[in-house]
Amino acid sequence: MVAAIGIGIYLLFDQMGFRFKDPLKQIQTRGTIRMITANTATSYYTYRDSPMGFEYDLAKAFADHLGVTLEVIVPDWNSMFEVLNSGQGDFIAAGITITKSRERIALFSDSYMPVQQKFIHHKLKFGIKNLEQLAGRTIYVRKGTSYQERLEELKASGIDLTILPLKDVATEEFIRLVSEKKIKYTIADSNIALLNRRYYPDIIIGLPIQEEEHLGWAVKKTNRGLRDQINEFLEMAEETGIFAKLYEKYYGNVEIFDYFDLKKFHERIKTRLPEYKKMIKKESEKYGFDWRLIAAMVYQESHFNAKAKSRTGVRGLMQVTQETARRMGIKNRLDPKQSVKAGVKFFNMMHKRFNDIPDPRQKKRFALAAYNVGYGHVRDAQEIARQQGMDINKWTSLKKTLPLLSKRKYYEKTRYGYARGQEPVHYVERIFTYYDILRQKKH
Repeated sequence: MVAAIGIGIYLLFDQMGFRFKDPLKQIQTRGTIRMITANTATSYYTYRDSPMGFEYDLAKAFADHLGVTLEVIVPDWNSMFEVLNSGQGDFIAAGITITKSRERIALFSDSYMPVQQKFIHHKLKFGIKNLEQLAGRTIYVRKGTSYQERLEELKASGIDLTILPLKDVATEEFIRLVSEKKIKYTIADSNIALLNRRYYPDIIIGLPIQEEEHLGWAVKKTNRGLRDQINEFLEMAEETGIFAKLYEKYYGNVEIFDYFDLKKFHERIKTRLPEYKKMIKKESEKYGFDWRLIAAMVYQESHFNAKAKSRTGVRGLMQVTQETARRMGIKNRLDPKQSVKAGVKFFNMMHKRFNDIPDPRQKKRFALAAYNVGYGHVRDAQEIARQQGMDINKWTSLKKTLPLLSKRKYYEKTRYGYARGQEPVHYVERIFTYYDILRQKKH
């Protein structure tokens, strides 16, 4: 209400001939733009003292586009619009849906991501087949969200459900509570639910309770200039691939879900990883790798089983071949320390061979693929990408061209020939899923 009165006064003064400073010019003059956001896995958080999050990275790209520095403000969820309309921040970027009630107090950008509200429950609890089955259920949601709005609409329509809105409890926290069977039900946008299913594989993403909605950034009603700049940036980010790159970074392959595999991974982090963590850390630090990435790699190779043997004859924690063992200077592939030593050394060798790839995240994916399928095949896939007009230094290109190495019309024209090219794609994607889970855990 206060915000609405403030906007009304502003418009009245404008009609009377008063002129206020252009907010966009103020941003450029002070050299900073203030982002209002939420401290969540999808919006903004810090990892190893570095800021991260889809919304943060997109906002950082916007600040760079304007030629200013990004400043982050993290208020209580329920006070974000108040902070915006009081002038303490310039725009809200927090994964918020564009709703009619919010459009009455703020001006929204064009949509940048479609989402849908989903019913979340534990795999041991029955879900719902239609909205009428919400009757009699108690559903926990964050207060002041579009989830609460939608549930109140359904309640008003005659569905006898109980809504428990809690102030400033993140949706991710409710998902965790469902996973641990401390509460029965919650609601989450599809993007949040899919991302968090990696960390909490016991949840079920159930029936949608709302039609598709869209996320947008919000500015003050009177700040059309900034809104227009945001729209221009979002269009540019789509055209240049900036948006696709960030989406891949945070949401890549979230739809791919193997409950039993992820459940087993979570268990073995506790039961098997501790035995090998010290040696993994030691070898990782030697070459400057994040030990969590190497641990994810070890799990993908052997499930932390030092005696693992594949159908192709590779052995040990890092599934080292006899030839690689010889080249890396180890004698016993079944010895955990020797296996990790050889595997990380070989991975570092592959990593260095892709020094022509400037983006470190992309470079690691290429090196992992080479570890799995062979350096030559990865270069062959790059050549196919080049011939098809793709960016040869992006993993998104190789996800398309590596599988082509199993097709005669492609592999017969390459230097290294046939390869089961789909395998390194799955290999890399699974490792980064495990890596993402390990980064979210406290060790």
